[in-house]
Amino acid sequence: MKSQLALSLAIIVSAAGLAASAPAAAAPDWQKVDAALGRSGAEQPGGVHRYSFPRSDLNVSLDGVRIKPGLALGSWLAFQPHGDEAVVMGDLVLLHEEVNPVLSRLLESGLTISALHNHLLRSEPGTMYMHIHGHGDPAKLAATLRAALALTGTPLAPPPKPGASAPAFPLDVAAADRALGGAGKVNGGILQYSFARKERVTDAGAEVPPSMGVATAINLQPTTGGRAVATGDFVLTESEVTPVIRALRESGIEVTALHNHLAREAPRLFFLHFWGNDEAGKLAAGLRAALDKTNSAR
Repeated sequence: MKSQLALSLAIIVSAAGLAASAPAAAAPDWQKVDAALGRSGAEQPGGVHRYSFPRSDLNVSLDGVRIKPGLALGSWLAFQPHGDEAVVMGDLVLLHEEVNPVLSRLLESGLTISALHNHLLRSEPGTMYMHIHGHGDPAKLAATLRAALALTGTPLAPPPKPGASAPAFPLDVAAADRALGGAGKVNGGILQYSFARKERVTDAGAEVPPSMGVATAINLQPTTGGRAVATGDFVLTESEVTPVIRALRESGIEVTALHNHLAREAPRLFFLHFWGNDEAGKLAAGLRAALDKTNSAR
């Protein structure tokens, strides 16, 4: 009996030693992903690499305001490493006539379409937003996504490097930061905010970092005379949806869409899109009132 026990212990110790000495799975080769997509990704916490594809080819107007790409016309793809493979999630901004060619191309390559919907109302031309999900070799996923984007007017050449100096931003960023309770950044003439949720978000049991599209986004574009337009999406649990809608409407901010982006997430999340056109301080106060109804980190 003792000899059998000793043998069992020896096997366990040996197996543990082999597991400890086994080489860890290699990280994805991000240079290959960069090459496939034609641009460099921005590294985010958790090793996520995020790629932006602004629809600078589009001339979209709403309420007489020409929308800058960073306000509501930014396609993006985020790759989260899983060993030497990756999970990719993203949101593609598409004209109506681009939707089904892109959808078919992605389905043929084994990617999943997790949502398709509007974000804006009354915009001309109309745009749709396609949320995608895939898992596998990151360079192959990138090549598939590049081929799908090539079916659209999305500019695929590497973006130009920013100039030495940007024009002065006309809104009071510090005042907006105080009103919203966060630190915004000016990017492409847009003041952008991101508010992660406090709880852990998972999809099919795997953690989804905020940079994979599960953080509330608020964007403000200056217009004239201290005014701005604002859009983005609140990431909400079921119990937060109605309180946030009420807070937005009480502040004169339009609710433009409510839907899901994921299929197997926990907690269950809803994405609420909005549009505001008002004095910048009033917009920020109204958005803060809605944020206060959420379990967001600030």
